[in-house]
Amino acid sequence: MQHPPRRLFDWRIGRAGCADGGRPGGASAGPSPSERQPLYRTINPATGAHLASFEDADPAAVEAALSAGSRAFDAWRGTPIAARAQALERLADQLERHADDHARLITLEMGKPLAAARAEVLKCAANCRWYAAHGAAMLAPETVPHPAGHAEVRHEPIGIVFAVMPWNFPYWQVVRFLAPALMAGNVVLLKHASNTPQCAAALERAGIDAGLPQGVFQNLYLTRDQVARVIEDSRVAAVTLTGSEGAGISVGAASGRALKPCVLELGGSDPLIVMPSADLDRAVAAAVTGRFQNSGQSCVCAKRILVHRDIYPQFRAAFVTAVEALRVGDPTDSSTELGPLSSDAARDEIAGQVAQALAEGATLVTGGQALPGPGAFYAPTILEGLPEGAATRREELFGPVALVFEVANVDDAIRVANETPFGLGSSVWTQDAGERARFAADLACGMTFFNANTVSDPALPFGGTKRSGIGRELGRWGMMEFVNVRLVFTAA
Repeated sequence: MQHPPRRLFDWRIGRAGCADGGRPGGASAGPSPSERQPLYRTINPATGAHLASFEDADPAAVEAALSAGSRAFDAWRGTPIAARAQALERLADQLERHADDHARLITLEMGKPLAAARAEVLKCAANCRWYAAHGAAMLAPETVPHPAGHAEVRHEPIGIVFAVMPWNFPYWQVVRFLAPALMAGNVVLLKHASNTPQCAAALERAGIDAGLPQGVFQNLYLTRDQVARVIEDSRVAAVTLTGSEGAGISVGAASGRALKPCVLELGGSDPLIVMPSADLDRAVAAAVTGRFQNSGQSCVCAKRILVHRDIYPQFRAAFVTAVEALRVGDPTDSSTELGPLSSDAARDEIAGQVAQALAEGATLVTGGQALPGPGAFYAPTILEGLPEGAATRREELFGPVALVFEVANVDDAIRVANETPFGLGSSVWTQDAGERARFAADLACGMTFFNANTVSDPALPFGGTKRSGIGRELGRWGMMEFVNVRLVFTAA
């Protein structure tokens, strides 16, 4: 049964296509706002204005969603692959058709500059189209030569995939796993971040308008306790989370107790390494983009800039000039390059980390303070000289703060790059083939990009090592995380 068409966004009442998994605050039964502060709220981080509240899903809504997902899987798994691909194409159409509205919603909920928000939505559409085009080939049975008979390896869907997703890329983080999961024949239950509830609802609405059958893609506003219970539910087959290390430990432990596959994409403290043979202008531009995109709120941001001592003075001068020229302000203004952080709490956390780094011996080069006026704004900041052993060297700084280090040689760069507990990505700028071979062999991470920033791409595996997570997203590798690799063997 299809939901009736309705308006996608309505700022007067803050509904934005409110999904069945939650009710606008005060709309129906449950604790009143005076009795309980809603967990799911839209607060514009550029102004501090409260735009909307949503109540948590009640137990009946959770049960209804799980039952609907289970029923939907029975039908969706048998839907021809070509029809699933067509559904992804229609979802891409919906995202592209309403890209401006979706982008505005991202900007109002988490503060991303409007142009970047629109690019995020369009990247989601491209991801859907990529899996629609390539999914059938990835899922095709494979014949494995064997002397004793005929061996066929099939890739079968597994059921409901429960996704716990973050706010920093509120559309992309969802769609990058959603597209392969749906293409494989699974169904999806989404628990989004509490500060982007309307993005979650609008994504669900896009799926409905694209003709996805009821129960194939659902959004629920869940509490932490409800998340644990959903993971334990026998109807849920697998779990995926993008978020903090702490959230990953919690969700991973719950998944382990339930013996369910789990993909965890967690934090990072990625190095960007600049060697003497690098194109200095390109490397500086990459460092600015890599560190300050999305106000520094990305797991693959280049949080640590490691520069060879022979070019350190030139790089430093150009980098400081470029960072101080960044335009910070209203994210709806087309000239803005850095918007606010996602919340006052996020701004205060990064301010505390900067204060800690300075107390540990770092030198402030530029920035280093919250900006006056309303909103969760923090000045683009550069710190250098953070000494060996400082705790901040091992932390993830999730905001517009670059840690810059001078390194002596390749060995020193590799040592500093590998000193954190994280191992997500790395970006290395060098024209020397020997240096590339060393970095490719010895950097402890899931991804290394030479002469380019670390990015996520539908065709390429995305994920890390150490405490940056478990499993992979995107490409064939991401799709294989949530299929049953089944052997069918017939003896000769």
